[in-house]
Amino acid sequence: MNTAPPSTPPTLGLFEKRIGGDDCLMELARLRFRQAGMGTEIHAATPEQLEWDMQFRPSDDSPVVVHLARNLNLVNDESRRAIEAFARQGAGRVRGLVIHDHWNMASCPQDFLAAAREMNSRLEQIADCPWLFIEYACGLELETFVHFFESIQALEHLSVCVDIGHAGIHATRKAYTKIHPGTDICALKSQPDQLPPLMADIENAVTAALPAVLGLVEELGSLGKPAHFHLHDGHPLSTASPFGVSDHLSFLAAVPLAFECRGRRRAELMFGPAGLRKIIRHVMEGFGSECVSFTLEIHPTMDRLPLGDASGLFAHWRDKTNAEMMNHWLSLLDENHRRLREAILATLAAGALSNKDQAMMVKG
Repeated sequence: MNTAPPSTPPTLGLFEKRIGGDDCLMELARLRFRQAGMGTEIHAATPEQLEWDMQFRPSDDSPVVVHLARNLNLVNDESRRAIEAFARQGAGRVRGLVIHDHWNMASCPQDFLAAAREMNSRLEQIADCPWLFIEYACGLELETFVHFFESIQALEHLSVCVDIGHAGIHATRKAYTKIHPGTDICALKSQPDQLPPLMADIENAVTAALPAVLGLVEELGSLGKPAHFHLHDGHPLSTASPFGVSDHLSFLAAVPLAFECRGRRRAELMFGPAGLRKIIRHVMEGFGSECVSFTLEIHPTMDRLPLGDASGLFAHWRDKTNAEMMNHWLSLLDENHRRLREAILATLAAGALSNKDQAMMVKG
């Protein structure tokens, strides 16, 4: 009997140029990803964009997931054709493709189910076809999202992408609405003068995020399908994102406050490192380490970090500001990646293996 433990799941990070500058920024990303041992998740709206990003891949064997355009909707035949084209392009090179869910998953479930079946039939014709992962993104009720994946359990090429930040923010919003009907907790960030007397309710609502994500993981894990996870933290009061969202934060961050709350001038995020460890343990117990992959979907900040061993890449740059901002973002991904790997290895060391993992070990 083979008693070797299962291999560790693929761990990836956002791999793109979100900061202005020439291609040396991607060379910097290639260097830092190679040093960190991270795979890449690439946002690509066109096949040409995917090939451009792939040329900077850290190594030929590093795992790749491709996040397709957000406007693709499975019920639309043109979108299905675009997904099929990407699947053919990435066959044998790409682990998975990610698309967003849509409200018609709830409003027209039979149409969405029929489209999923038709999409699966197309993907069946492609050798070494990547998975098509449908991401929790638009704010559906978590029960609706789970029910859809129960309905496609038999489809071999479609599965789930769980964005823990989106799910956590949804749970936080829902919990706060129960306390303050009609009020969006994420809108309070624009009303700082009103925050002090509301902080107890805000903190209470934020605590709903982790149990909601753990419950979602348990329900989806019971379906026996592979899954991809987008990992990032968040808080409804966060103003850190240049895109105005409340999540896509580092697990090591906090939200600064202009007043004192419980003896501190900061608010803790939904998960933090301890929450990340719990989530990873639940994922690996529920899905099995061979059936999951993780992407750190953390956005850049305005902070800078000296280039160090990468300074030669930017010898022709007079102003190193953007290069140092990119370097800081990459260091942030690396720091969170180390916490993610620690959580994975701690789970394996503790023997927290799913029934699927144990069965595979016995069979081996």
